[in-house]
Amino acid sequence: MSAAQPKPHASQAVWFEIPATDLERATKFYEALFDVSLRRETFGATELSIFPYERPAIGGALVKGADYRPGIGPIVYLTATPNLDAVLARVEAAGGSVVIGKTALPGEMGAYAHVRDTEGNTVGLHALS
Repeated sequence: MSAAQPKPHASQAVWFEIPATDLERATKFYEALFDVSLRRETFGATELSIFPYERPAIGGALVKGADYRPGIGPIVYLTATPNLDAVLARVEAAGGSVVIGKTALPGEMGAYAHVRDTEGNTVGLHALS
């Protein structure tokens, strides 16, 4: 590892999202399935039911929004540390495309983006900066 490369994380995966068209129905299903309570939140026009987790564990949510379609599959978020802009700048040269550009999250949660890989998969990227 060269001096310019960041220290690797314990896991490249940092978050997952499972699309839902009927968020209440999906929430009840997963709450019954795992005998847990999911926390409801809204981020802009997107509704979430967040699975319980303790940091620094990988977290995730059921998600209802315009860019989320059940049947296509969950979206896995990979860390883009230390800088999301630098990773996004390499997407097209690597053969992919940016689907959702850098989007700030509330508070100190950082930012995310969605990219399409060379196989047509949508993958989320996340960084604190």
